[in-house]
Amino acid sequence: MSIIIRDVREHELDLVLALNNAAGPGILPMDAAKLQFFWENADYFRVAEKDGLLAGFLVAVSPDAPHDSPNFLWFRERYPKFLYIDRIVIASTRRGAGVGRVFYGDVQSFAEVRVPRIAAEVFLESSSHPALLFHGSFGFREVGQHLMAGPGLRAAMLVKELCSYPYVQQTYDGSLPDQPWLQARALPGRKPQLATGT
Repeated sequence: MSIIIRDVREHELDLVLALNNAAGPGILPMDAAKLQFFWENADYFRVAEKDGLLAGFLVAVSPDAPHDSPNFLWFRERYPKFLYIDRIVIASTRRGAGVGRVFYGDVQSFAEVRVPRIAAEVFLESSSHPALLFHGSFGFREVGQHLMAGPGLRAAMLVKELCSYPYVQQTYDGSLPDQPWLQARALPGRKPQLATGT
């Protein structure tokens, strides 16, 4: 069966939390409060479904999110507009099946009508080479490194410039066609909004 990418549903949050905390050392652990923060604030919070089961999730936020992640703040100090991929987690039984590539294609499609770049980080450790290669194959480049206080983890800070963004802004200038695929995620207490380029 095919991979279905869709917005997360509230009743799936416990599954998302379990998936995150079983992911291993490349993903920071998350508690229920942090997951609730993402539910309420993430611009992009989608899951992958394959064969009727949750295969992974990706969470991304814009610079105006009240996020306290040191890596997010590093990007916010340097770039006015971006979509920050806070985490992507693929179930261990689905790794290597293309779920990550499908997610990155989807998040790019979401971002390129809204912001000029996507930001992400990869923790630098002996096992990080596949993650760096994966991001490089999608056009990300390293723009710096950041040492996280506390856990002492060093991260490669990666950015992908979105070549479609200038065209979208020049052509539509925040007045995009009223199409369902252009609507932003409906956050609790907020109706879906069209992409505006802000």
